[in-house]
Amino acid sequence: MNQEEFIQLFAEQFDETEPEEFKADTEFKQLEEWDSMVALMVIAMIDEEYSVKVSGEDIRSSSTIADLIGVVENKK
Repeated sequence: MNQEEFIQLFAEQFDETEPEEFKADTEFKQLEEWDSMVALMVIAMIDEEYSVKVSGEDIRSSSTIADLIGVVENKK
């Protein structure tokens, strides 16, 4: 799985946050725009793009985008 591609797809789920703010070590839950709707959109994006089902608990247990990438890779 390409990390840069994942970060780009992740960033596309946000309307107001600048794409440059998204890096592997970004603590996404600290972003002002992060809410339950964005979380659902991220879950849907992962399912659609990677055919991986992540749960709300997977999201809650991840702090950074890199953590979330690790969850997706472990479930592939």
